[in-house]
Amino acid sequence: MTGLAVLLFLTGLTTLNGEPQDIDTLRVGVVGLVHGHVGWILGREDRGDIDIVGIAESDRDLAQRYAARYGFDTRLVYETAQEMLEATEPEAVTVFSNTYDHLAVTEAAAAQGVHVMVEKPMAISLEHARRMKAVADSAGIHLLTNYETTWYPTVHYAKDQIATMGDIRKIIVYDGHPGPVEIGVGEEFWSWLLTEEKNGGGALMDFGCYGANLITWFMEGQRPVSVIAVTQIYKAEAPYGAVDDEATIILAYPSAQGIIQASWNWPFNRKDMHVYATGGYVFQDDGVSGRIRRTSGADETFRLEPRGAPYDDPFAYLAAVVRGEVDPEGSPSSLEINMVAMEILDAARRSVRSGQKIVLDP
Repeated sequence: MTGLAVLLFLTGLTTLNGEPQDIDTLRVGVVGLVHGHVGWILGREDRGDIDIVGIAESDRDLAQRYAARYGFDTRLVYETAQEMLEATEPEAVTVFSNTYDHLAVTEAAAAQGVHVMVEKPMAISLEHARRMKAVADSAGIHLLTNYETTWYPTVHYAKDQIATMGDIRKIIVYDGHPGPVEIGVGEEFWSWLLTEEKNGGGALMDFGCYGANLITWFMEGQRPVSVIAVTQIYKAEAPYGAVDDEATIILAYPSAQGIIQASWNWPFNRKDMHVYATGGYVFQDDGVSGRIRRTSGADETFRLEPRGAPYDDPFAYLAAVVRGEVDPEGSPSSLEINMVAMEILDAARRSVRSGQKIVLDP
């Protein structure tokens, strides 16, 4: 580094690669490297909107591996989130820890007025989610939840189109893949993902959260009347067997039904959705394509380009929210949508344990 870069590094004003930071960019800290989605931010092209000023990870070997892969300076790595927050003073943190730690990270960040974006799901439990919301509200910070599907242009197009087709009657959301181990995620990821303690469950939490989020968003934040869920364990062999690998959740609304299918047993990766209304349906097939059928008019197919910035990328969106350029209220990332999603997941787990339908309090 140049002499200027060294000075800026010592004052915390450097980028991921140790170069001087543009003072107009958002100063971001990364908490945790144990979630496989962390490559999303570490491998992101420089768009001039964020700078990673610090990374919190206690596993030094893991940090070294990621540094070698993505080319960041290991001097950016701190043992704990607290140390990183104090040393680098980020404006926001993105959290790639296990899900259980989302609460502690949010509490630490909120104490310093630092905004937070966690990876899905928002929390390990509804209790943790409520505590996260309380500290975020008290501190006046944004608390966002990042889902891959939020950045699919197809889900936004589907929502716009279904609004022209009358009342929603059924939403079926499919999310899953052959399994974390089968798709080759790192052991640092699956070692906690396959536990109740750190993930809150298995496929129900890992993939059921997508459907809970999307259905709540399509239903404009409405809470379901009741929730019933069934889970199964098809993979009894190690390292599986401790948590569910197959889950189905049914949500009842006064005039609609939601079905969430979450699986670690499908032969292919899938994140798709079928939305039926009184005047037709929209099938969102993947991130860019889908099909529409209306009761009047010709059938259609669509293929979309990425949405415009900052709506095409979680970290561009985070920067825009913190800068006051975007209001996240009512979005799939928003706190209010994700509190309802957590209520759905909590009711689903209670339904599995009791074998009963869970009626939500009005």
